[in-house]
Amino acid sequence: MGSTPLFDLFKQGDVDRDVRLEAAQGTFAPRAHEQLAILVFLLEDPDREIRETADQTLNKIPVEALEKFLARSDVPVDLREFFGDRGIFPAEIPPIEVDFDDPLIDAAAEEGEDEDGDRVSGTQALALMNFPQRIRAAMKGTREQRAILIRDPNKMICASVLSSPKVSVPEIESFARMQNVSEDVLRIIGKNRAWLKSYGVILALTKNPKTPLSLSMQLMTRLTTKDLAKLSVDRNVPEALRISSRKKAVSNQSGKE
Repeated sequence: MGSTPLFDLFKQGDVDRDVRLEAAQGTFAPRAHEQLAILVFLLEDPDREIRETADQTLNKIPVEALEKFLARSDVPVDLREFFGDRGIFPAEIPPIEVDFDDPLIDAAAEEGEDEDGDRVSGTQALALMNFPQRIRAAMKGTREQRAILIRDPNKMICASVLSSPKVSVPEIESFARMQNVSEDVLRIIGKNRAWLKSYGVILALTKNPKTPLSLSMQLMTRLTTKDLAKLSVDRNVPEALRISSRKKAVSNQSGKE
């Protein structure tokens, strides 16, 4: 599994101590892959309490669950080696693989948080949630809630939405059209190869005036001549993008003649 927006924030050092401590307790992570990657990463945290908490959380995960997880074909070699050093190896019988998997340990659920969705059932409830609850809503809530939380000023919340196993390509396309999301959100979408397989996502990002110009210019080259022509007269996008799209459209037409 490749990196995710949420894990990237940890690697970049953009996560506050209290959030790192929550993560070290196993409180949030959309997938087992991501949870283990974050926990292993936090073993090197400069804060001793966070390091020790992450280690304690890893030790709480049932060995059998880890063995089944490590037998998956999509588990990185370095993660297998890490647990191999701890005496835990892949199960001999590989598990049936699914599109996404639940965390191997869920501290929030252990503490009694309702898992049936009632606590994240209405958009008004978002305002009453504390930070960990909003993180979980971003990962496991409804499509309506993700549409709200993707506009949250906190980068962790936005990254959690984009890391959610539930988020779909049509949702990503709608996020790419939004002009009230942060540039970070648009930049993350523009770096994801899987999402850029959708022409709708490419077009939405290119037409969004909030998208960083360097990204728009790069994606513009993948547009059809028809959309390039429309972009060349779109007053909502930067002038440099309009000029470049006009030149590209003319070049495409000349190439067909």
